[in-house]
Amino acid sequence: MNKSKLKSYAPQARKDFIAAVSARAHQLGLDEEYGQLKVAPAQTQGDVTVIAGQAWQAKVDAQRQQLIARMQREGFTQTVEAVAYTWFNRFAALRYMELHDYLGHGHRALSSREGGLPEILAHASELAQAGELPGLKASQVNELKLAGNRDGELYRLLLIAQCNALHQAMPFLFEHIDDETELLLPDNLLLSDSVIAKLVAEIPEEDWAEVEIIGWL
Repeated sequence: MNKSKLKSYAPQARKDFIAAVSARAHQLGLDEEYGQLKVAPAQTQGDVTVIAGQAWQAKVDAQRQQLIARMQREGFTQTVEAVAYTWFNRFAALRYMELHDYLGHGHRALSSREGGLPEILAHASELAQAGELPGLKASQVNELKLAGNRDGELYRLLLIAQCNALHQAMPFLFEHIDDETELLLPDNLLLSDSVIAKLVAEIPEEDWAEVEIIGWL
């Protein structure tokens, strides 16, 4: 295990994850100014919630209210850092598990053995039809795939479903997600400079041979 590589990667990863989660919070109309939480108004009509001119699924409103309440209790910065830390831990665990073939369906969640987009994205339809990932509906997967430009949205659903699939075995790390943690999962995770892409690219696969790497990270 190249510990010097980990020591250079981890501090920058912390900054990157916090920045990505903060950007997601800003999309949701949440920010901090002079230590005070700023909340943009939200309007829900039917199955759509509009926040700062952007349309979201109506369920986002309830999740956002949970998030606002948490930020009011703990602070904007503290909440963002805690959620960033949670997602970092989950992605590190997923990376270890996919390289050791511990994911029951046999497809990598963060990468591809052939290079390119994560394997679960290519196999999303069969995973949904087989019921491999809880809460992942075949109709929803097909709709997003047919759209042709919604892979990022589909990948978010796949990651959340994958984490929920691991909940029974490891509830201490993969608690069931249907809350503000889901809401603050960063965007643009399929880009070449995303937090996931950097995790995959910057730590050689051989360094994941021992489980201790998660502790070091």
